[in-house]
Amino acid sequence: MLYSGYEQLLVEKQQKVLIIKFNNARKKNCLNQPAYKEITRALESVNEDAEVTVVVFIGEGEYFSAGNDLSQRDNVTDIDAYLIEANRVLKALIYSFINCQKLIIALVNGPAIGIGCTLVALSDVAWCSEQAYFLTPFSSLGLVPEACSSYLFPIILGKSKANEMLVLNEKLTAQEAYQFSFVSRIFKSSELHSVVWAKIHQYSELPPNSLKECKRLIQLPLKEQLNRACEVECETLLKRFYDEEFMQAIVNFAMRKSKL
Repeated sequence: MLYSGYEQLLVEKQQKVLIIKFNNARKKNCLNQPAYKEITRALESVNEDAEVTVVVFIGEGEYFSAGNDLSQRDNVTDIDAYLIEANRVLKALIYSFINCQKLIIALVNGPAIGIGCTLVALSDVAWCSEQAYFLTPFSSLGLVPEACSSYLFPIILGKSKANEMLVLNEKLTAQEAYQFSFVSRIFKSSELHSVVWAKIHQYSELPPNSLKECKRLIQLPLKEQLNRACEVECETLLKRFYDEEFMQAIVNFAMRKSKL
């Protein structure tokens, strides 16, 4: 069953699985504020759906998500109001992941960049295709880590590799992501329908209350740290939006875009 009321996403319920597909292939599934709001709404709503046990994120086309849509600032008249609202929307999105009671699986079908990458770390299970890679170019944009990545990446990857990604903008290949436990499985594109989806639907048939309680217990010791990381990151991020480094990065981005 395909849900209506979503413009940036394709949200479909298949038996006990809710599929949330980033649906902006023309822009490599970049996410704008409406997309953030739709993801938040879908994750908050699924907590009330007794039938759904598993939520799956995937991208339409060749990309999982190329991250935040930097062109959103075009034609903004009140920059202060825009940035405050953008920060609020981002925070709500992150909390919707932290507070989702269903098992979240990130099915990374292609490159995952920026917020597209950090949301993978917030998921409960992450699998990726051979074509996937992971990139968080925050410092190159004059920004800072987001979506609790300043806390989660060192835990998952170790301090050195986390700094390579979050500070030095190094790319993580699919094989490296598996090696450093950022994902727990690499799949071939040919296996997506025949193997991967079959496995996910098999998982969705596990006892629902047991799934929910298992996730709650695993998440319990992390929640306080995730909430704190979210607050501190969002507060710092808002300040960075006013910094000259970020302003120049946006100008450079616009110049590169105009030459394409």
